[in-house]
Amino acid sequence: MESEELTAWMAEMRPRLHRYCARMVGSAFEGEDVVQEALVHALQAWPMAGDIRQPQAWLMRIAHNAALDALRRKKRQGWAEPETALDDLPDDAAAADTRVAAAASLAHFMYLSTIERAAVLYADVFGYSLIEASDLLGTSVAAIKSALHRGRTRLKAVAQAPVDQQREMNDIDRERLAAYVERFNARDFDALRNLLSEEVRTDLVGRARMTGRKDVGKYFGRYEENTACRLALGCAEGRMVLLASDPTIGAGVTSYVILLGWDGDRLARIRDFRYAPYVMEALDVRCA
Repeated sequence: MESEELTAWMAEMRPRLHRYCARMVGSAFEGEDVVQEALVHALQAWPMAGDIRQPQAWLMRIAHNAALDALRRKKRQGWAEPETALDDLPDDAAAADTRVAAAASLAHFMYLSTIERAAVLYADVFGYSLIEASDLLGTSVAAIKSALHRGRTRLKAVAQAPVDQQREMNDIDRERLAAYVERFNARDFDALRNLLSEEVRTDLVGRARMTGRKDVGKYFGRYEENTACRLALGCAEGRMVLLASDPTIGAGVTSYVILLGWDGDRLARIRDFRYAPYVMEALDVRCA
């Protein structure tokens, strides 16, 4: 496999990797971080990998390991892994099929232990066999079968539970974002450029990264040419986001989201998911 072929193949695989990683770490935004980390690892490992006969499985293993690394970091920050005991849950795993896994939210998947989560994702979301899943996870078929049984049972039990990810919003941040939306929709991009910090960073997810006020200032040129795009204030994963509606991408109310980060009253980070529409699959977005 040539490097150009590898790059094209990774781009094709990116939505599938995100679908897995987002459910493993419980966040569409963190899941994209994990995907980026996995792709970097893949590029670093590729020269020494030899003949990759099953490239999809190879990359899924790398993504799984990157997700495990992310979960270890979450544990160090105080996140607790769910217990594996299921004494209080009904044994109705047969009723939990692919439709349950497909409909479950990211938060619901986090009720499962890591091995249960991986087993359910491989079997019920991606359609791998027990043998394939055991190979990908480096464990026995019996262990995968047991984890799949427990995971299906737990997911079936919690799938209807309400998920409240709302957090109290900071009034200052709300005002800043509302002002950003107003200026964007008025096409006052010079005012937005004036908000940029000197070390501002922009990540056009899946496309390009820019650093510094001069380079990031060019970012708004894309939107100056695209007069159809409009922003609204919204919420996703317990945080305030910008909801972008762009008829050139699709007819949906929200085409993609944008995250902003601040340093005092200066805009320090822009994370724009225009070129990563697959992230919307895992997001529950609401207008603020």
